Amino acid sequence: MQLQAKNILFLSLGMAPALALAQASDLELRLERCAVLGDASARLACYDGLAKTTPAVQAAGDNAIAAPAAGSEPARTQPAAPPPAPQVPAKVAALTTIPPEDTVSRMVQEWELDRSAKRGVFNFRPHKDTYLLLANYSTSSNDAPFQDFTPAGIKSKHVELTYQISFKMKLIEQLMSTPVDLWFGYTQNSFWQAYNRAASSPFRETNYQPELMLTTPLALDLGVLDVRYLTLGLNHQSNGQTSTLSRSWNRIYAEVGAEKGKFGVSFRLWKRLDNARSDNDNIDITDFLGHGDLTATYRFDGHELSVMGRRNFSTRHGALKVGWAFPLAANLKGYVQGFSGYGQSLIDYNYSQKSVGAGFLVDF
Repeated sequence: MQLQAKNILFLSLGMAPALALAQASDLELRLERCAVLGDASARLACYDGLAKTTPAVQAAGDNAIAAPAAGSEPARTQPAAPPPAPQVPAKVAALTTIPPEDTVSRMVQEWELDRSAKRGVFNFRPHKDTYLLLANYSTSSNDAPFQDFTPAGIKSKHVELTYQISFKMKLIEQLMSTPVDLWFGYTQNSFWQAYNRAASSPFRETNYQPELMLTTPLALDLGVLDVRYLTLGLNHQSNGQTSTLSRSWNRIYAEVGAEKGKFGVSFRLWKRLDNARSDNDNIDITDFLGHGDLTATYRFDGHELSVMGRRNFSTRHGALKVGWAFPLAANLKGYVQGFSGYGQSLIDYNYSQKSVGAGFLVDF
């Protein structure tokens, strides 16, 4: 029995360093994932969660039990001394310091561009903004398409409820042993006449936008900006309607993302694929929505300012959208959005309007 006990003891002592090393490595990786969170409150919550769930990494032999000598009586048990303070590797300890907001890469986190940001496949991630505008006021409404579709048509109210849901999911990580990831994205934007009780509160328009994206990390230091990624995408957008209400188009696009400190910018160029005039309800959509867009963001103290612009310089049509998100709770922010120009929705692609709305934005 003594020999068996000794063997078990020696085996336990031999495994202790390996176990401690594995715990330290896992803790380091999880701390790195916390460090890339863009929102300060989210990073703090991540660190708090690790403090509650991660076991302390202790040096091998801290809790070792001495084996009794052969033929001697077992030593009397003594009250256990308080355990020593956890010994955390210096590199891991350095990661527990919450980095300043302007040193955190939001793009690395959103597109999982390095090892610490990887989450594997089939996990839901944020894509475009997810928000709810409880009241979105437009200066004018485009009721002409509905009058052609139904005898009674529709008389839209200037105030409606607007929301957008958007997510992406990685389908393949490191495609064919390259740094390229394959993503699926989906965005749905709805314009609901919730306060138009006389017309039975219809959904005036809903746009559906699935897409496939190939994304690869870039590491280009341009001085004023650090280029983070390149995406090649295939995009379909439609409103799911028929006859004269039908609106849809398909396009391929290239997108480049860059940032510096609290500032981020992304630029897209697209090429429409369905250019045939037969059976096409919006053949001139690029005349109004152009061939690309530019989006810029600026983050500070939990706030985020954003602006999106697009323009067809040949037809002089375009649009400008601005947004301000401000902190309310952990992942919930107040949100104000303004829009001016063409294409706030597909049904309005050739209709110019101005709107302003207020509500909430979910910051994942």
